[in-house]
Parts: sequence; C-alpha cells; structure tokens
Amino acid sequence: MLAASLGFIVLFGLILFQVPIATGLALVGFTGYALQSGMTPALSMAATVTRDSTLVYSLIVLPLFVLMGNLVAGAGISTELFRAAQALIGRRRGSLALATVGACGAFGAICGSSVATAATMAKVAIPSMRRLGYADSLSAASVAAGGTLGILIPPSIIMVIYGIATQTHIGMLFAAGVVPGIIAVAGYMAAVKWSVWRKPQNAPLGDSERLDGRQLFRALWPVGVIFGIVMGGIYGGIFTSIEASGIGAAAALVFALTRHNLTIARIVDIFVDTAQTSAMMFAIILGAAMFGEFVNMTGVHEGLLKIVQGSGFPPFGVILLMVVLYILLGSVLESISMILLTIPIFFPIIKALGYDPVWFGILIVVVVEVGLIHPPIGVNLFVIRSVMPDIPMMTVVKGVIPFIVADLLRIFLIASVPAISLWLPHLLFKSAAG
Repeated sequence: MLAASLGFIVLFGLILFQVPIATGLALVGFTGYALQSGMTPALSMAATVTRDSTLVYSLIVLPLFVLMGNLVAGAGISTELFRAAQALIGRRRGSLALATVGACGAFGAICGSSVATAATMAKVAIPSMRRLGYADSLSAASVAAGGTLGILIPPSIIMVIYGIATQTHIGMLFAAGVVPGIIAVAGYMAAVKWSVWRKPQNAPLGDSERLDGRQLFRALWPVGVIFGIVMGGIYGGIFTSIEASGIGAAAALVFALTRHNLTIARIVDIFVDTAQTSAMMFAIILGAAMFGEFVNMTGVHEGLLKIVQGSGFPPFGVILLMVVLYILLGSVLESISMILLTIPIFFPIIKALGYDPVWFGILIVVVVEVGLIHPPIGVNLFVIRSVMPDIPMMTVVKGVIPFIVADLLRIFLIASVPAISLWLPHLLFKSAAG
C-alpha cells in the first residue's frame, strides 16, 4: 500500500504543477510499474494497455455520442429549448432561471456532456437573464448547476466509461439515470426558488415569451425524436447501446441538415471539435489504464478490502466514506479522471460488500456532479468564466451554494434508497438484472 500511496501523492503533485492529467496518469503508472517489476515488463504492459484501451469496439460510443451532442448544439436547438422552457413555465419570479434548468435537462438528454451543456446554455441563457436584470450569481449558478445534468440524464458519456470499465450493462445504467435525473431537475428548481425567495431582487418579475403550439413543437420534437430513437431502441431490444450511438449521431446529422443553418465550414468545425474531445478522452483512458495496472500490482484494493472487512464498519458507512472521498477528489480532478482513477480500488470493495454495480454507478455520477460545481477546480465554474469572463469567480461560487446543498441531499437519498435508481432498469431489463 505504501507504493500506491506514493503514486497518488506524486500524481496529485504533478496535477498541482499543471501537468495534463492524462500525462500524469501514464507517467506515474509506467514509472511505478517499472520500479515494481522492471523496465521490460513495464514496456510490455504499456504496449498491451495501449492496444486494449484503443482497440475496444465498445469505446466507439464515446466519439459518436460526442458528435451527436455537437451536431444538435450546432443546429441551434439550445436556443429553442430555452424559449420553450420559458414559455411553459410562464410569468413568475425566477422563471428564466427555472427555464434554464429545464432546458439544460432537455439538452442533456441528447448531449451526454456536462461541459458541452453548460457552455452551450451559458451563451443562450445568461445574456437573456442579464437583459431582464437577473443577478449574475443566480444566472451563472443556474447554468453551471444545470449543466451537470448532461452527465446524468441518458445518454451519458460518464456512464458509458463507467460501464466499460466495470463491465456493467450500459443500457441498465442509462435507465437507472432517468429517475435521479428528474429528481435532480426538481432539486435545482427548488434551489432557484429558494434563492429567489431569499433575495427577490436577484430575479425581477418579467414577461415570459409566448409560443404557439407550432413553435413549441418545433422546439421540442428534435429532443423527443432523437431521445426516443436512442433510448427506445436500447430499451426495446432493437439495437445495442453501441449501435444506438451511431444511429443517434446519424439522426442528429439529419436533423442538423434540415435546419439549413449549418455551413460546410461549421460542419467541419464540429467534426474537428469531436475528434479533439474524443482524443482527450482516449488519452485519459489510456493514462488511467496504466495507472490502474500499477495500483493493481501493489494490491492496494485487496488491502483496503481486508481493512474494511476487519474494521466492523457498516457497509453503508463505507459508502458514505467513499462519497466523502469523491467529493474531496472533485476539488482537484475532473469527472472522467476521477472515475477511472478510483474504480480499480473501490469497485472490488463494492462487489465484495454485495452492492449493485448499476446503483453504485449512478451514485458515482451524482457525486461527480457536485465536483463539477464546487471550488476550486469545479469544471463548470471555469466554463462559465470562459464564456462570460466579466463575471467574477466568487460571484459564481456564491451562487452555486444552494445547488450544492440540493446535490448533497440527493446523494444521501440515492445512497439510502437504492430502489430509486434500480426499479426502472430492473423493469426494462429483467433478464439482465436477474
């Protein structure tokens, strides 16, 4: 366990010195493995891991889901979703912030990325709220928190990565995220209402935009159709989650082309951005795989399991301890790295304690959401700052506090009542659940 502890210390040191996380993971993993077993076995491990991390058929879902989200965002659906949500919520104090949360949830259903959801909705929602006199703290926080819905409401890139890393049924993970996603939207809307009740001046009462039935249909049908094709096909047994990613990307491309607002240059930019994002994710996966090989060689997970079993600590206490560790890790790591870094250690313990891998996957995603909006490294906070650089970071941080409280309550609820996450996947995938 000493070697693994030193490896983590060195890794966090590299991160603090702004070494890219993928580079840090690979460097520490390879060096640690070489020191433990020699240079030749380490080189063999690196070659094997590189092959196994890149030539995995199931990983094709990652670039395809990213492409699906980028195409829909490029077609301007975020603006229409925001207008539709505003019209449905009506004229009330804080309605635009509520509409932002609702639009983020709908956009997340066809995006799968927190960063993409936050960045896209920030460009649409924050200027609209500013024009009506909303406080920057409320407008920025509603986008930052609402953006986290992109990794919980299926299809979710994080769920795919967790499913591949743990050999967990991805379709069941997608289904398990539906109810917690609805609870998340309700919790964030409650956070908006509380913020507005506490400081009414932060959300002036303004007129809501009125849309007729045709305009609402135009705004909502792409989400319904794409989500229905992807999720309906998986749940209906028509195609696998891997095939669904390709079909979803194709459907998004057809939809984007029907809008006639995408130039050839813009489409090329979308494909380039998709390739860059996918390359970054694959680099992190490769680095995490090397680090995981080093950690597994040290036997740290076996040592921790013996400690847990011999401590007399209740299983739920172990879960709460893991939740606390994930929240702390969220202060210094982004979501993909956090999951890939901890799964080799925590997942064997979860299985030994008899917990459902699907439930644990959803719990991890919900906890990771907190890491996306709490300082100092909360990725979505920096996304808001990059889109709206004139908003001070402390303004965003103060605004997200009620949303973090809503997240913590939701974490405790999902951890305490696994049925919230499991009843739908067990209903839709009875054979897989059995």
